Amino acid sequence: MDASRRQSGIQQLLAAEQEAQQIVNAARAAKSARLRQAKEEAEREIAEYRSQMEAEFQRKVAESSGDSGANVKRLEKETEEKIAQLKQQAASISPEVIQMLLRYVTTVKN
Repeated sequence: MDASRRQSGIQQLLAAEQEAQQIVNAARAAKSARLRQAKEEAEREIAEYRSQMEAEFQRKVAESSGDSGANVKRLEKETEEKIAQLKQQAASISPEVIQMLLRYVTTVKN
C-alpha cells in the first residue's frame, strides 16, 4: 500500500507539474501577444505622428516658398522707397552742405 501511495503521489506531482507548465506556457503566450499588440499600436502611433509632422512641414514649406515672390516684391518696394527718401533728404540739405564747404574752403585763418 505504501508503494501505491507513493506511486499516486508521484502521479499527482507529475500532473501538477504538467498543469503548472501549461499555465506558464499560457502566460508566456499571453505576454507575447500583449507585447506584439503594444508594438503594433506604437508603430501606428509613430506613423500617425510622422504623417502629421510631414504635413505640417510641407505646409510650412509651401507657405514660405509661396510667399517668397511676395517677400521679394515687398522688399524691393521698401528699398525703392528708402532710396527715394534718402535722395529727397540729400537734395534738401545739399545747398546747405555746399555753402558750408565753400565757407570753410574760402575762409583763411591766421
